[in-house]
Amino acid sequence: MPTPARRLFARASRLESSRVAEILRAESIGGALVIVAALAAIVWANSPWAPSYDELRELRIGPHALHLDLTLGTWAADGLLAIFFFVVGLELKREFVAGDLRDPRRAALPVAAAVGGMIAPALIYVFVNRAGGGDLAGWAVPTATDIAFAVAVLAVISSHLPSGLRTFLLTLAVVDDLLAITVIAIFYTDTLRVSYLLLALLPIAAFGLLVQRRISHPLLLLPLAVVAWALVHESGVHATVAGVLLGFTVPVLARDQPDSEGPAERLEHLMRPVSAGVAVPVFAFFAAGVGLGGWSGLTDALRDPVALGVVAGLVLGKPIGIVAATWLLQAFTRAELDDELSWSDVVGMAMLAGIGFTVSLLIGELAFDPGSGAAEHVKIGVLVGSLVAALLAALVLRRRNRTYRRLVEAEAEDW
Repeated sequence: MPTPARRLFARASRLESSRVAEILRAESIGGALVIVAALAAIVWANSPWAPSYDELRELRIGPHALHLDLTLGTWAADGLLAIFFFVVGLELKREFVAGDLRDPRRAALPVAAAVGGMIAPALIYVFVNRAGGGDLAGWAVPTATDIAFAVAVLAVISSHLPSGLRTFLLTLAVVDDLLAITVIAIFYTDTLRVSYLLLALLPIAAFGLLVQRRISHPLLLLPLAVVAWALVHESGVHATVAGVLLGFTVPVLARDQPDSEGPAERLEHLMRPVSAGVAVPVFAFFAAGVGLGGWSGLTDALRDPVALGVVAGLVLGKPIGIVAATWLLQAFTRAELDDELSWSDVVGMAMLAGIGFTVSLLIGELAFDPGSGAAEHVKIGVLVGSLVAALLAALVLRRRNRTYRRLVEAEAEDW
């Protein structure tokens, strides 16, 4: 009879090799699932059955003695998103050790673009809310890029766009995630309990010791990860940070065969379907459900400086910051844009980076009290801003895609 450990290993093996898991690893599919989940939440929250949606989101489960009797919405934001951020941590570690961020010359432009793409939206949000008497607490909401959404849109419209454009976008988004994690840890921690944070370092260190020794037994790693998450949650730092820290402990390179798949790549390969297929869509379902109140309610919400600042930050701030930072770095240093790319491509990609959904909604939940007018309006701002950014980016990049397609067809005829 199979032991529990063998059954757990068998399930992990099936997850790694199944056709469904392979589909869920595609960024476009993950983005589509998030869109479906968000639309389902919006429809339900604006239907005659809206109270049942609110009741479901506010349903409390978990052990009260451990201070973990949380609502389903909180479990989605603090618990499931920790899986997403664990995958982000693995991806960041791989990029810094063996990817594009390893080479400062290749990483300089997308890193600068990510920084510019965070500063400009924040400044625009602050300007709009200072001028309109709004709430400055949400300054970081429009600074994040949702990589799943952005890559999904790019995958739909880019049959002939240069591969360098996707590489630039992915590198920018990875740095963007790192900056967003830093912002959450520093600016959205209300009460810091240092003792719990120090205690959390023990299971994180034990987790790191095991993976460094290439011990990947789920019955050893999972309890350590859960304990680390619970202690970080109790410390006052947002619990998703535990996922990133655990991801950072995983080695990238294989011990004896540097060119083969390392532990970080294997874990990312294993966990990405869980993140893309379960964690992020469920979070989107519980985070995106906002009552619009019809057309008049939507227009009233968009008059709020909070929502207006988010929309302006995503639609205007992201492209302005990314293009300006990229141009300035190239103009005053030896950094150069990829030979495959034109500035029109960069503008389209910068507009695409204005799709800020998952992390933007998370920051909005941290910035404003749940159920408040500002909390609802920031969700509307994220949804509207992301939609407008996606449409504008699609217009620019589809035109560029047609241009590249004509060039390819002309070259084929000449050949």
